[in-house]
Amino acid sequence: MLRNCLLLMAFFMAGLQLTIVAQTTNLPMQQGKFNPTDESLKQYQYPEWFRDAKFGIWAHWGPQSVPRHGDWYARNMYLNGQKDGKPNSDYLFHLQHYGHPSKFGYKDIIPLWKAERWNPEELMKLYKRVGAKYFVSMGTHHDNFFLWNSKLHHWNSVQMGPHRDVVGEWQKAAKKEGLHFGVSEHLGASYTWFQTAHGADLTGDKAGVLYDGNDPQYQDLYHERAFFGDDGWLTKNPKWQREWYDRIKELVDNYHPDLLYSDSPLPFENVGRSLIAHFYNQSLDNAGQPTVVYTCKEESHGRYVRDVERGVVEGISKYPWQTDTSIGDWFYRIGQKYMTSDEVVQMLVDIVSKNGNLLLNIVQTPEGDLENDVMQILEGIASWIKDNGEAIYGTRPWTVYGEGPSVDGKQEKGRFGGLKDVRKYQPTDIRFTQKNGALYAFCMEHPTEDVTIHALNGKKVASVRMLGNKTKMKWSQNGESLTIRKPATMPSYAAIAFEIKFKQK
Repeated sequence: MLRNCLLLMAFFMAGLQLTIVAQTTNLPMQQGKFNPTDESLKQYQYPEWFRDAKFGIWAHWGPQSVPRHGDWYARNMYLNGQKDGKPNSDYLFHLQHYGHPSKFGYKDIIPLWKAERWNPEELMKLYKRVGAKYFVSMGTHHDNFFLWNSKLHHWNSVQMGPHRDVVGEWQKAAKKEGLHFGVSEHLGASYTWFQTAHGADLTGDKAGVLYDGNDPQYQDLYHERAFFGDDGWLTKNPKWQREWYDRIKELVDNYHPDLLYSDSPLPFENVGRSLIAHFYNQSLDNAGQPTVVYTCKEESHGRYVRDVERGVVEGISKYPWQTDTSIGDWFYRIGQKYMTSDEVVQMLVDIVSKNGNLLLNIVQTPEGDLENDVMQILEGIASWIKDNGEAIYGTRPWTVYGEGPSVDGKQEKGRFGGLKDVRKYQPTDIRFTQKNGALYAFCMEHPTEDVTIHALNGKKVASVRMLGNKTKMKWSQNGESLTIRKPATMPSYAAIAFEIKFKQK
């Protein structure tokens, strides 16, 4: 009897294993040059449009903006004592303003997002003037709410909230302004991230009262309860991995974006590689090369673009890469502190000098417009780009990325790898780019004395000019060093750029 039971169990487990394997192999995908293997993906060639673009703007925006309480609200509003035994501030805010999450949950926040002042056409005109060469729309955040017209998931912005195809409208506006268009997906982490909705209060008069995530009729928003031990950033559940694949494939197939961003390392091994291969294959040009960019948060080894959140790489990267960051919190929050336009520009220059791009989130209100202080920051960036953009767009790294204290001294680490993105610079900090035989040297702060540059590689200087300034520069060269007389007049912005041309041999 026992032997028969064991045999039945073995057959059951074998069948289960075959089912699991079937869910995550032989996935439907566009056939072509790329297969879902690391070796095949290493055939990837980085599109010139991305290498030349350098600067993109991101709309990290959705229903989590509604409470005006910043990032991760949909998760944190369910944390009563689950972290350090104390209620989360978002939980307390939700309790005070909306009620207990057993009754008024995140599902009830979604209808409050109306986006009534959102004008994608006018915002895109602004972003183009500021200097963005590509624009990225959020597709879905960890809240599992889709901003596109999905046929696979009814929790989307066409059927709920603003009743608008947010991705589609952003894309139309971007194309009209000649910007490349991308989408970001944060769904891979949603399955474990949103498990807080299945909890209950641990303390207080409602201790043990289950949150609305436990209601079966809302499982398609909050997901089912995860298996024990499935609590990493990316789920181990093959069923959910396949669901991720089908839904992000729908996003790719419906909109054919130029860029796809995953808020994670490469998701789900073969599943993620299959999606990348599909994405590349459906974009091949006449020369058989992909015209699109996939970016995720791990070393690329030439397979795609490495993304560094809130940080920068330490030196010149062999492969193009990207920083993703925000001028403030990821979602709108009352009273938040924003970067200055000078900080954004300094960060951009540092990134470009290292063969990278900057993707910058511009924080929108729940209604969809921008606050006045955000507008002022954008105007500051636009002013700098107008004078200095030629030293950014279409450039490539010099033999070294920079000189000065920020290169020679200890550099502060970033939160998610690499170095900190926003840092303090000194007048002797210099960064370099090059284009068409010219060297561009950026002083990251106004120089307080004559500027000395050492990294000329034995080249003889023919001319020096300061971008955005018609005053003739005085300079001298002594061996390997170039000294530029301190400019008599300085612009209002911090970082200034010099174009250095060399004598032809």
